[in-house]
Amino acid sequence: MAYIIGLTGGIGSGKSTIADLFAELGVPIVDADVVAREVVAPGSPLLVQIAEYFGQQVITAEGVLDRAALRQIVFADKEKTEWLNQLLHPAIRQRMLSQLQQQTALYVLWVVPLLIENKLTEYCDRVLVVDVSEAVQLQRAVRRDNNNIQQIKKIMQAQVGRQQRLAKADDVINNDRILSESKNDLRAQVLQLHQHYLALAGKKHEK
Repeated sequence: MAYIIGLTGGIGSGKSTIADLFAELGVPIVDADVVAREVVAPGSPLLVQIAEYFGQQVITAEGVLDRAALRQIVFADKEKTEWLNQLLHPAIRQRMLSQLQQQTALYVLWVVPLLIENKLTEYCDRVLVVDVSEAVQLQRAVRRDNNNIQQIKKIMQAQVGRQQRLAKADDVINNDRILSESKNDLRAQVLQLHQHYLALAGKKHEK
């Protein structure tokens, strides 16, 4: 099985940017957000159950899950959040672990926003945290998702705090700077980590 690097960070930290830089180096990516969309694809049994529970208001005219509508409902209701998590989390976890087991590369990057919250670090050989200040998180997330500040703050409160995340990290990339200024710096950090992970994975495979 491939050496597993768990990549995580709070909302707006720039996980996708970092994952894309690893992908440029040929590193395979297993992305929780992609898997989460796959398990509720149009016609899937899970989507049918969601529509039955929440009503057609969470399904678009094209038969796709309306994530924004669903998010508004569940963030206002703990019981509904719990129901949705119990439905989706086991299916997402099973599919992700299956994808990880199928990897043949020396190492794989596993991108999971809630890696620590959902106690998935036990499956990782190392944890890489993309770290930013809370002010930058808020600013980026509001700009990117066109969400209101209160909703972003709720999402941040539902995630572990910055210090807890850093306490679980084996490696950290700070992504506080403006993206256009820092892309080359980030690329250099990713390349350095890539060489490090190849060496660590190589040692593990030799055992």
